[in-house]
Amino acid sequence: MRALAVLTVRNEGAFLLEWLAHHRAVGFTDFLVFSNDCDDGTDAILDRLQQLGQLTHVRNDGPHEGGVQWAALKRADGHDLVRQADWILPLDVDEFVNIHVGDHSLSALFDALPGATAVTLTWRLFGNGGIVHFEDRPICDQFLRAAPAILYWPWRAAMFKTLYRNDGTYRKLGVHRPRSPVPERLEQARWFDGSGRELPETFRKTRLFSNYGQDNYQLVQLNHYPLGAMESYILKADRGRAVHDGHDLGMDYWVERNYITDEDRSIAALKPARDAILAELRSDPELDALHRRAAGWRKTRFADLMEQEPLRALFGRLLVTPPSRPVPLNAARFLAGFANRARRNSD
Repeated sequence: MRALAVLTVRNEGAFLLEWLAHHRAVGFTDFLVFSNDCDDGTDAILDRLQQLGQLTHVRNDGPHEGGVQWAALKRADGHDLVRQADWILPLDVDEFVNIHVGDHSLSALFDALPGATAVTLTWRLFGNGGIVHFEDRPICDQFLRAAPAILYWPWRAAMFKTLYRNDGTYRKLGVHRPRSPVPERLEQARWFDGSGRELPETFRKTRLFSNYGQDNYQLVQLNHYPLGAMESYILKADRGRAVHDGHDLGMDYWVERNYITDEDRSIAALKPARDAILAELRSDPELDALHRRAAGWRKTRFADLMEQEPLRALFGRLLVTPPSRPVPLNAARFLAGFANRARRNSD
């Protein structure tokens, strides 16, 4: 079985080795990684990883109309690795597949869902937890507090990424779900959620988020670390969003993701395997030096950005803003009612 992860990165070299080691431990066999306009040596790290046979690196420097990630996925559609893959999952570098069954591998997940052609991996948001400074150590070891298993608002918290069988049902990759379905093949598609429930027909075509009010994580979840340390968030705000050009990151993005009500250490089940792979990667002197350079760049870049008033003001707001409070079900329904009304009026 060939399982392909597709990734788009910019200035995230400090996080690459952990991400790669973890997903090798999960059972992904192939990695197609696009980089664009890197200042921290991310592209050099990827070149070295390609030389070591760890992944395939494609430079995808901009500008790109409609967003860098969309441009990368369009290029990926025609790549040999995509054509050869049995299963495909587009991911971001702050997303980590966390499987709860068997030996925590893709094979164990597929054994638990033998009829699935697609599995929705719902985000579990991991908040900042009051961590101010970037540290050069694994993200999954630092950020252990997350949103509750059932979070009614915001709706983005229920978004998923799709792990899908590359059987010809879909012709194009998408950020959250495969696109361009072949109509005559859709009836054969069987979508399941992260708790093993078979999903209705709407998920085969359009859905981007899981059903509210239920635990979607019993078999698998997608650990999502969108904030990181406060210093890292400033760099992320400076970089901008990969999906939509021109969309700034500010306090709204932070507040909608900074939940820390629950502790979740479940991803540590793969820590021994991940650490062994990570140690092997860093045993290469050239790769280790490139990683250290990327980590050092983050500290230098943060200091430079603190000389700019808009970002300095944003950092101050991060320091004084408490963690986000999950809203109760009645409040979520109240909000959703207005959203539904606005959608009906626009139709």
